[in-house]
Parts: sequence; structure tokens; C-alpha cells
Amino acid sequence: MNIALIAHDRKKDDLIQFVIAYLPIFKEHALYATGTTGKLVAEATGLDVHRFKSGPLGGDQQIGAMVAENRLDLIIFFRDPLTAQPHEPDVSALLRLSDVYKVPLATNMGTAEVLLRGLSEDHLDWRLNKNPEGGGQA
Repeated sequence: MNIALIAHDRKKDDLIQFVIAYLPIFKEHALYATGTTGKLVAEATGLDVHRFKSGPLGGDQQIGAMVAENRLDLIIFFRDPLTAQPHEPDVSALLRLSDVYKVPLATNMGTAEVLLRGLSEDHLDWRLNKNPEGGGQA
């Protein structure tokens, strides 16, 4: 499946630790990320991560376009709810698109863990029916 990884600045270390903890699962899927997040995840894990622009420079919108084109199956977005983001409208648009297109989205570690465990137990296979190009195809 195609998984997007996004993290606000204060949450990047948390996301890296999360990916390391679930490396066996992430290795089985195609990964996409906003610029800096993707670079840091790839460096820390050795995983191949397709990188878009940084979130404030349009990366959130690029991931949103993949959602609208039914090319993403899961989004893990570690948000910082205590810091104002200059690109908040882009963040809101991405959250809205994930709801419109029924793409599972986790905004914190607890929800991400539930979704990843579900993914590893094939509970998200319904996405393969919705997204026949899933399974690492983009």
C-alpha cells in the first residue's frame, strides 16, 4: 500500500522513532513524505521514501493531490496542536480530503499504532478494492 508520512517540526523525532519501531511493517509498503520529514526518515531507517516539497512549500498539497487521485491508502501525520502553523489551511484541506476520499489518517502516535497494527493484520485490505493501484503502485 501507499503510505504518506508527515510531521510538524516538533513531532519529527516522534515520527522517526515510530517508523523505527514499526520498520518491519513499513518495509513492505511504498512511502511518501513531505520534504524534510522524508529526508530524516530515510536517513534514520534506510527506507526508500519518495519526497515531496516541504509542507509549507506545497508538500501537503502534493500529498492531497495523491489522495484526490486515489493513489494513497494511509496517512500518518504527526501534528503539533500547540504551535500555530503558517500553512494551516493546507493542513485543513488535507484532513478534509482524507475524509472525502475515505483515506485512513492518524494525527498522533496512538491512532497511528492502531492503524499500523490493523494494516499488518490485513484489516485495511478494503483499500485494495478501492485503490486497485495500491500495494506500492503510484
